[in-house]
Amino acid sequence: MADNNHSHFQHLYFVLTGIPGLEQKYYWMAFPLGAIYVIALFGNGVIISTIKSELSLHIPMYYFLCMLALADMGLALCTLPSMLGVFWFNYKSITFDACLVQMYFTHTFSAIESGVLVAMAFDRVVAIWSPLRYSTILTNGVVCRTGAVILTRAVCVVFPVPFLIKRLPFYGSNILSHSFCLHQDVMRLACASTRVNSLYGLIAVIFTKGSDSLSILLSYVFILRTVMSITSGEGRLKALNTCVSHICAVLIFYVPLIGVSVIHRFGKHLSPLTHALMANAYLLVPPVLNPIVYTVKTKEIRRKLIHIFVQTKITAGG
Repeated sequence: MADNNHSHFQHLYFVLTGIPGLEQKYYWMAFPLGAIYVIALFGNGVIISTIKSELSLHIPMYYFLCMLALADMGLALCTLPSMLGVFWFNYKSITFDACLVQMYFTHTFSAIESGVLVAMAFDRVVAIWSPLRYSTILTNGVVCRTGAVILTRAVCVVFPVPFLIKRLPFYGSNILSHSFCLHQDVMRLACASTRVNSLYGLIAVIFTKGSDSLSILLSYVFILRTVMSITSGEGRLKALNTCVSHICAVLIFYVPLIGVSVIHRFGKHLSPLTHALMANAYLLVPPVLNPIVYTVKTKEIRRKLIHIFVQTKITAGG
């Protein structure tokens, strides 16, 4: 009988929250937010287009970068409708099922990005440890299978999450802390024990981001040991320079992720503004900064970007 009552009073929708305390400035914040999404989608689109068109970039390192750009685009597109709805149109409602769909794809693309960063770390290990065997170890087949494993792992690990949320009763508050749906945020509104959800969420994080971060750390320990064995100082710098972009991508992804995880678990006393800013950084920083980092470090991508702007200028002038 209790279950029937729970389902009868189940919320049909959740209310999204923008940035607490700044409601009167949403109109002005809409423009920089729109610019952030344009940069994220355009920047990652340029990376994908450049890698596809430039034959010199048809190597494993750039195939993995293409996967990273696709994951970033997916992450940006997951939150785009609800965030722009809140900040542009003051539309704060999201249906229960739409929230579950957004939650699923947000966490899936996040897990994909984490897996791709591990693959990129392995790519750097092979390139520095055994450069002469690089093309024979990381063949196109190996890259494709690696991508398939990363995608399958993310899809399967996150798949139970919406169903674990769906079984919970929600008849109290329906106000979320962010302008998009995250598992931890929706789970805290449940009017029943969330022990199973918390346990599975912890296992999923350990299996994906926990094991991934450890793999990346061990990869760089091995890379540093290999680099230290190079006798030439110039050779050491050249080897380390090939890792700079990847190190930046790792920090861009994991620093906001660790920050938002710590705040959700131990920052109950912090202001809602802090929670909102950290969650937004977790989802918006990687898709925006990764294209900038790789554009600065890759001359082919810079050349493509200049070509696009020059062509646009010529077309506008004509």
